[in-house]
Amino acid sequence: MSTHHIDLATTHLPREVQAIRDAITAALRRPDPQRPSQTIGQAKAGIYAFYDYDGEPIYVGQTAEGFGVRLGRHLTGQRSDAVAKYVLDPFEVHTVSMWSLPHIGDLPSKSRKAALDPYEYTVYQSLLKASAFNAILNEGEILESELQALPEPLTCVIIPDSIFPDRSHPDARIARRAQTISLLAKNISERKVSRGLRRTLLTQTERLNALARARFEAMGGAVEVEGAEGAVDEPEGLFPTA
Repeated sequence: MSTHHIDLATTHLPREVQAIRDAITAALRRPDPQRPSQTIGQAKAGIYAFYDYDGEPIYVGQTAEGFGVRLGRHLTGQRSDAVAKYVLDPFEVHTVSMWSLPHIGDLPSKSRKAALDPYEYTVYQSLLKASAFNAILNEGEILESELQALPEPLTCVIIPDSIFPDRSHPDARIARRAQTISLLAKNISERKVSRGLRRTLLTQTERLNALARARFEAMGGAVEVEGAEGAVDEPEGLFPTA
């Protein structure tokens, strides 16, 4: 019988979740490299990209309302189209890069999106080249535009070292990725969807296959002799009896 008291009325987040939120908050409080008088979270316009635990680019987006607002929607459990459609799993995000574009942030809000499009396309193209799959998870088409010169991004890790081993564990990532694929496929099966969403499903299945294969090969790649029920015997002494 456990002697620990469980507070069913607690208003605190789980420590792991709170640690990630604190890391996101700290990232957004860093100075904007393009306008050091403000924080990057106060930058009104720019491009952002997400990377997974392997450094693989997985998503690109633009914000005309501020990094603080946009990244909060994606990464802290608030609703965004990408998260709601199971295109983007916040669990997969390890690193964020932000390109602040203050000359666009100074424009009237209605003029910012059109001005941001060429920069988003430029980052998108660089991510495709960096990707092992030549693909990222965005559902929507990124409008082809003339490539633009970009400033150096501010890049921040949002997974604290204290929880990195658990979050990066390959089996946990494989299970989570398979779950995301299942939810995305269910979403596709129940409604008329864009071709882009089907492309996202294909990309995720390729990502799952690559991770599962890498995990299998890292374990030696050989299949152990299994029992009748497919279970491998545990080594003796794993659980002490006395």
